[in-house]
Amino acid sequence: MKFLSSILSTVAQGRVSEANVRLLLKYVAVLFAMIAAYSMTFHYLMAAEGQEHSWITGLYWTLVVMSTLGFGDITFTSDIGRAFSILVLLSGVVFLLILLPFIFIKFFFAPWMESEARSRTPRELPEDTSDHVLITNYDPVTASLIEKLRDYKRKYWVIVEDVARAQELFTLGVRVAIGKIDDPETYRKMRVDQASLVVATRSDQVNTNTAFTVREGSSRVPIVTTAESPYSVDILEMAGSSRVLLLYELLGSSLAGWTITGECKANVIGRYQDLVIVQAPAIGTPLEGKTLAESRLREAFGLTVVGIWERGKFTLPAQDTVIDRTSVLVLAGSEKAVADYDEVYSFYHIYKIAGDPVIIIGGGRIGHAIAERFREKEVPYTIVEKILRKGRGDEHYVIGDAADIETLHKAGVKKAPAALITTRNDDTNIYLTKYLRSLRPDLQILSRANNDRNVSTLHRAGADFVMSYASLGADAIFNFLRGEDALLLAEGLNIFNLKTPRSLVGRTLAASGIRERTGCTVIAVQREGETMTNPKPDIVMRSDDELILIGTYDAEHVFLHQFAA
Repeated sequence: MKFLSSILSTVAQGRVSEANVRLLLKYVAVLFAMIAAYSMTFHYLMAAEGQEHSWITGLYWTLVVMSTLGFGDITFTSDIGRAFSILVLLSGVVFLLILLPFIFIKFFFAPWMESEARSRTPRELPEDTSDHVLITNYDPVTASLIEKLRDYKRKYWVIVEDVARAQELFTLGVRVAIGKIDDPETYRKMRVDQASLVVATRSDQVNTNTAFTVREGSSRVPIVTTAESPYSVDILEMAGSSRVLLLYELLGSSLAGWTITGECKANVIGRYQDLVIVQAPAIGTPLEGKTLAESRLREAFGLTVVGIWERGKFTLPAQDTVIDRTSVLVLAGSEKAVADYDEVYSFYHIYKIAGDPVIIIGGGRIGHAIAERFREKEVPYTIVEKILRKGRGDEHYVIGDAADIETLHKAGVKKAPAALITTRNDDTNIYLTKYLRSLRPDLQILSRANNDRNVSTLHRAGADFVMSYASLGADAIFNFLRGEDALLLAEGLNIFNLKTPRSLVGRTLAASGIRERTGCTVIAVQREGETMTNPKPDIVMRSDDELILIGTYDAEHVFLHQFAA
């Protein structure tokens, strides 16, 4: 019934052309005329055979024979009557079994399908569309971005040039629109002047063209573009891009920040206004073997332990959680609190700097970005690469296959504190992760994931930390959309903020059950322009407060659906 009502609605809304309506009326008129003529002829022939029937019986016989049901309860005995029955039967086959389905498809079903296709993949958005995100490409980065937009109930459309591709994406649950991304008319129809953001993640050349084209339609809408080359940044900015993301540099910097190197100094991995998020390895420090309560980090430094990483698994610690040598603490607090922590614990070294370089497998853009970060921090490193790239010296390079044990021995795998795997191929990264873990159970292994689906596999293979190219890009774009500047902490872990949900107003943090019910931790509360870090459990949440939380993506999803729905 819903299907039929949708079709009738399509017809009622005038989506069938006038010419088709005239043809349909002609068909109906001819069909009724045939039924009337056959019904009258039925009476004359039956009377000639000495049978008397009512007009209703004549109509009944005509419809039964034309529809080929042929009940056989009323029959002719003469040859002329049987010939007439054959005529009625054949005309019924043509008009009811052939022409009627064709007419239904042409005049009803096809217009309905076309209407549905237009509604699924519009070429123009309604005039009142506003505060939406326009995405000019569907790739792993934007696919991850779309998931975040859905969670936060933000409107978006992916502009697709090919109709078949648009239908394919629609079946995947993606909101799509049809248009040429290099045509100013497309963005006018997409209401770009009322959009909150345009996202371009194609090649540098296509992104440059996109930025120029968007600027023809709007001078105010923010544009975020990705860049494959550092030389493209200035060009993209001149073309009109508001923010250019060098994702390989961001990924390299994040991976380098998570690497255990020469000392136990806390590494900053994220910021939110005055709040600093750091990771601090416990290995080699007096924290080893203590419970969280015994560490007294909150009392001594004003730092909150928001989580602990254990071999790639993020857990929410309890007061009796024991900190062991493989634990990496995730701490939140002020700059001063972090500095005080460093003053106490930076004297405890894990490794001697001299002779113990970190291994970087893959000398591409991400590997090179990691090396640059290590050079700035004076951390020794060795890059394992199959072929020495032109223009790069060989002081820090070992040329060979990372799957070859001799190559790894040359790179110093026996003493290296950590190894970072940065190749473009996830299969290779999984293989090398498993291989290195079998060689060195105590080695810290960090890996790049090109596709989100391989993150869990890399963890199972033995990676301590995995960072996804797609998640990093999506988080960077989403944070720009919200006017924030937070780094990706690690794959699956994120900082997010929102106004106090109605269901939490007037309740204390302790009574809210946020941590127990969702796995998220409130690390700060912004009230009247001030950020209160490490809020006390008895703080009462107000309607105008802004909560800053940290948690895994699953925990964030649960929080948004339980409290912010």
